[in-house]
Amino acid sequence: MKLTLIGGAGFRVPQVIEAVARSGPVDELALVDTDAGRLRTILDVAAQLPAARGLKLTAGTDLAEGLAGADFVFCAIRVGGAAGRVADERVALDLGVLGQETTGPGGLAYALRTVPVMQRIARTVRAVAPQAWFVNFTNPAGIITESLRPILGDRVVGICDTPIGLMRRAAAAVGAGDRAGSLRYDYVGLNHLGWLRTLEVDGVDRLPGLLASPELEGIEEARLVGLDWVRQLKALPNEYLFYYYCNREAVARIMAAPSTRGEFLATQQERFYADAAGRPEEALKLWRATRDQRESTYMAEARDEEEERGADDGEGGYQAVALDLMTALSGGTPTAAIVNVANLGAVAGLPEEAVVEIPCDVDADGIHRRPVMPLAGHMLGLVQSVKAVEQLTIRAALEHSPTLAWEAFATHPLVGSVSLGRQLLDGYRRRIPGVASALE
Repeated sequence: MKLTLIGGAGFRVPQVIEAVARSGPVDELALVDTDAGRLRTILDVAAQLPAARGLKLTAGTDLAEGLAGADFVFCAIRVGGAAGRVADERVALDLGVLGQETTGPGGLAYALRTVPVMQRIARTVRAVAPQAWFVNFTNPAGIITESLRPILGDRVVGICDTPIGLMRRAAAAVGAGDRAGSLRYDYVGLNHLGWLRTLEVDGVDRLPGLLASPELEGIEEARLVGLDWVRQLKALPNEYLFYYYCNREAVARIMAAPSTRGEFLATQQERFYADAAGRPEEALKLWRATRDQRESTYMAEARDEEEERGADDGEGGYQAVALDLMTALSGGTPTAAIVNVANLGAVAGLPEEAVVEIPCDVDADGIHRRPVMPLAGHMLGLVQSVKAVEQLTIRAALEHSPTLAWEAFATHPLVGSVSLGRQLLDGYRRRIPGVASALE
């Protein structure tokens, strides 16, 4: 079986390579990227990964060539590179609004320049590898996945590791961590905007007991927004809801920091690729040190100074979710996953074609949506509002419409201002060539 990874020079790619080599049913892994120099560096890292020895690994810059014969395609690209991410953050922050790569106006700017590129990629996949499953990691994952459905239909699915990670932490807290893969649970929302509302162990919902117990302190998502607030919600929120529930605090902390997340990663990764190119024999060592620093500082604005996030050891993360999905779809062990799929009536109050993030059962026959409880109150209102903005953003990119983009910025819940929406639009068009060209 052949897996093609588009965005193969990305920093996190060695984690995918290692996971594929250890457990994936893959005979050939093809890396495709527009940056030949960084591809060479990733190949140097891969060559030093003990688990990757024996894996047939190819790399190149020709998309169609890399896709030929692919059974699965993983796609994780960053249109505009690190500079684009920095601008996503800074344009918003300069106007006193949250600057974050997927949540708020920064995510919309990211989507505007990414949708046209991803649609071109999807058309190539449809032409060269029409039988392939397309697993999208590219952010903002929900918007991008929805924009690809008219081209790839049900063969595209979006993934993120935050929802399943939340469920597993909750399962561990109630003593069912070793059974997490077989539990029933209710999680519903959009990418980076959802809630875990039930967690059944042997037919009994253990979430209310967890919310009332001291064990709740051990759930990072609960600490981010406050234990009392989580108990008021009667649900565990995705960690990105910190930016909605604690928006003023998040903006203040980001603005007080010496650099944004994008600026930190841009500097860090530029140093890594330069150092690894100069010392290819130490590429793996350099990569691991950089990865550990990257993971430990993730969402630092949401935590107190003494708190530190543990580094991903390579066993979990989005690559594990993707490989479980690939294994199940190719006829291996069925799995359950929280993924981004078309709504098709699963979540009442949202359009049929809207992409939502919900639990699904996955096997050789495809991806099967599990029923979820209806959303209500502020949860429904927030999801409907953000989904409307997401769909406006897709239309703006496809119709090259500055007015639709203005409407999307202005009506986002974290903006809520017509004049501010205009300023954001103008700022992104000035700072990011990809946004400007998408709206011409």
